Amino acid sequence: MGQKVHPYGFRLGFNKPWRSRWFAKQGYSKLLQEDLELKEDLRDRLKSAGVSSIEVDRPGNKLRITIRTSRPGIIIGRKGAEIEKLKQDLAKRTKREVFIDIQEVHKPELDAQLVSESIALQLEKRVAFRRAMRKAVDSALRFGCKGIKVRVSGRLNGAEIARSEWYLQGQLPLHTLRADIDYGFSEARTTYGVIGVKAWLYKGEILDSKSRRSGLSSEPEPRRMEPRRDRDRDRRREPQPLPGEASGPATQAPPSELPRPARTGGPLMPPLMAPHPAWKQEARTETPAETAPEPAPETKPEEEKS
Repeated sequence: MGQKVHPYGFRLGFNKPWRSRWFAKQGYSKLLQEDLELKEDLRDRLKSAGVSSIEVDRPGNKLRITIRTSRPGIIIGRKGAEIEKLKQDLAKRTKREVFIDIQEVHKPELDAQLVSESIALQLEKRVAFRRAMRKAVDSALRFGCKGIKVRVSGRLNGAEIARSEWYLQGQLPLHTLRADIDYGFSEARTTYGVIGVKAWLYKGEILDSKSRRSGLSSEPEPRRMEPRRDRDRDRRREPQPLPGEASGPATQAPPSELPRPARTGGPLMPPLMAPHPAWKQEARTETPAETAPEPAPETKPEEEKS
């Protein structure tokens, strides 16, 4: 009871791609540590730019970083000055050729990470937590979200005992793999302590494999063999052929090859009509006495006359 799984990791490889895509035969731990430090430093450096996610690709000895943000102008700067400075700093630090791609988030109200960060920013500005949560829920539903859940935990309103409060609107199928659920977490550092903010957003179901995000395998799933017990039960249900019969599905012969009944001298009777009773057949063969013809007079031979 109470064991929760991360919504993103639960769907990883099904309808969610990996956020770090590279392969290393040697030095895996160093590259992983480098990825984590890069993402943490970029989040701290671009905190005011509304960064949703950071993805890392390593083609060869190069480094490609994809940043999804709601304010791309802050990262790019005037005439690209800020992004060029960021490239030089990362290249000097990692000693690799660095490429940075900026992707704009057109609807930040439907991004769970940005929703949680906006609530945390309001809590740091001493806004009432219920008001901030209700505002985020209403704006997400207004932009077409099918379901949203927001949860805050910590010393709410400066209380001495920490507690958790949450709001849920719409539907949120956490255990449905095909459901597109976005998850975000952030922390509000207030004067009373740290308040954690979590957000879940349900955007609908991903039914078609073509509409899944890039980076996933497009091969069909392997066919599962049905259990042996079910196969044996189906075989027992099928009618077994008699000895001497050919096995296989039953087929009906064409009308020209069907056997025809042998014709007799009597009248043809329908196959479903019952035969006439015996007393009716006797009554039909007998004729009444009035209409019966008189017998011819017997004639004696000529020898008796003489």
